[in-house]
Amino acid sequence: MEKIDEKKIDDRIVRIVSTDIEGKLKIYAGLTQIKGISWSFANAVCRKLNLDKNRKIGSLREEEVKKISELIKNPQIPKYLLNRRNDFETGKEHHLTGSDLDLKKEFDIKRLKKIKSYKGIRHAAGLPLRGQRTKSHFRKNRRKGSGIKKKTIKEKNKILK
Repeated sequence: MEKIDEKKIDDRIVRIVSTDIEGKLKIYAGLTQIKGISWSFANAVCRKLNLDKNRKIGSLREEEVKKISELIKNPQIPKYLLNRRNDFETGKEHHLTGSDLDLKKEFDIKRLKKIKSYKGIRHAAGLPLRGQRTKSHFRKNRRKGSGIKKKTIKEKNKILK
């Protein structure tokens, strides 16, 4: 009978903050599947709600899932774990997840491009912005025709004949 219960837990899909998570994952690893939640944030959620990190996420009850969702939306954890501290527009601390995080990041990049800051110019040119070297890296998808190409077998046969 225990195997049937474990199978149901593994097959179950839990939806937390508009993200589907497989039931066979542990809570600690499953929370990191949500965009915007790091391993340290997931650890803080588990500790705050007194959840066992090694428990399967499929075994969570509905009220536990609601508590997790509420804590992610309104985190009562140390500020250094939040991903949006000193927000440019409001100056407050937030924690963004999912599509909200994508939109904010996109708007930040657009703002940098608009004011023509160094980072904005580098974004527009498709170059690295944090001081990395560019001599040998960051050449991916640059002008498809340039560089050394290997000759195909047909070309080699034509040369030999």
